[in-house]
Amino acid sequence: MNDLVEQKPWQTIASAVVLTALAAGMGWGIRGQYGHETGAMIAGTLASLTLVLIYVPTAPSLFAARAAAMMTVAIGIGGSMTYGQTIGLTQDSNLIGNRHALGWGMLGLFIKGALWIGFGGAFLGMGLSGTRYRMREVVALLLGLVALMYLGIWILNSPYDPLHKSLPRYYFSADWFWNPHGGDIKPRREVWGGYMCALTGLFLYVRFVRRDRLAARLTLFGLIGGGFGFAGGQCLQAFHAWHPEALSDGWIGSYTQYFNWWNMMETTFGAVWGAAMALGVGLNCHLITVPTDAEEVRFSATGEVALCALHVVLLVTSSFLAFDDAPAWFDFYLEYGLVMAMLPLIGIIGGRYWPYLLLLPIAAIPNCGKTLVMLSYNSDRVRPAVGWLALVELPIAVATTLSAWLIVQSLQQQSARKFAAIALLATTALYFGANTMVFDYAWPWREWTGRTPNQLLFSIAAISLTILAAANLRSPVRRHA
Repeated sequence: MNDLVEQKPWQTIASAVVLTALAAGMGWGIRGQYGHETGAMIAGTLASLTLVLIYVPTAPSLFAARAAAMMTVAIGIGGSMTYGQTIGLTQDSNLIGNRHALGWGMLGLFIKGALWIGFGGAFLGMGLSGTRYRMREVVALLLGLVALMYLGIWILNSPYDPLHKSLPRYYFSADWFWNPHGGDIKPRREVWGGYMCALTGLFLYVRFVRRDRLAARLTLFGLIGGGFGFAGGQCLQAFHAWHPEALSDGWIGSYTQYFNWWNMMETTFGAVWGAAMALGVGLNCHLITVPTDAEEVRFSATGEVALCALHVVLLVTSSFLAFDDAPAWFDFYLEYGLVMAMLPLIGIIGGRYWPYLLLLPIAAIPNCGKTLVMLSYNSDRVRPAVGWLALVELPIAVATTLSAWLIVQSLQQQSARKFAAIALLATTALYFGANTMVFDYAWPWREWTGRTPNQLLFSIAAISLTILAAANLRSPVRRHA
């Protein structure tokens, strides 16, 4: 192992903070249309590729791809946590003026946001640090984390019996305490306690068992960025709900009247945690190391492709199909993001193909499918036959072909700069383009709608990321020795 970089100058860190904030802000804002674990991976992909492009451009391609893919998968883990009703505690009409509900809801959002991005920071640090994590070790670690998750749910998220109004002591969704007069109360199952125990176990393992300082520090930056990002973003939306007149009068009202405050909250959340992660990597980049020998590959080509195919089948069925009589093991795999992350993380650490396939076609498949559903089945904006070809088949074919080319190039000592620049160009175009169609092309020269302000913000982000990637493609490549 050799040190990869010295401490970066503040100019580089500042540019990384801005660009990663744009990447994560756009990605998380787009996630609002796609939802859940797979939607969160959009932001994970864009942010992680931006980070490795800026901070480790001379590293081997596979090293950077693994780190980016690990963060992308980990960012998706928190998608299992329910949060809509937690947001409701801060802005529902019947709770406007209730400062205790506001504070409790903000606390819940801080906890959930911190856990959500904390996993991303931990696994990004594991991918970039000099600590070599073996595949069998990761298998045992993930099994332990799942066990801790269930223990945490039992301790902190139980009991859960809405029929008898029996809910956990620390509960951040809709319940009868905040709505004593009843009404249509439908409490949601919370799992944040399980993720808190799992992330605590992961932090203790990387810091004190493996002595991985980078992974431990980036976990903390993820906790801070995620907590303040989620709560801070919701402060904007809650302020609008509590004081709508303050944002509707005068010159400011001419702009804010078109705001989709929920999407603004999501965009702000992503921008804050993206900036925090970039700052964390920048301040600790002296801890980034790469192996001087060949990257370890534990899977055969056949085994790796088979594992990818299995995960894609489970991913697609969980996203688009419902089985009333599904077996218990099927529900077990689909219910929690931490469980769904196990196969990809094992494949990424032990394989050569997984990192590239995960970042490009695997992350895109469910989101392309959701685009198809929104445009061709939930509306008649695109004919299904055209939608299948233009929104699913062609993008996935291009993403798969590109990932195969990048895999071949990695065998020829391709640098992280070229890999990340190409992948960032492709994923920015894919997700920005798909979301633009979902937004019904809300360009500012058309009649303004609630989508137009976010479309403007996403356009600025997409242009900035495209310029970053294009500039790095033109830069001379100096490979790490």
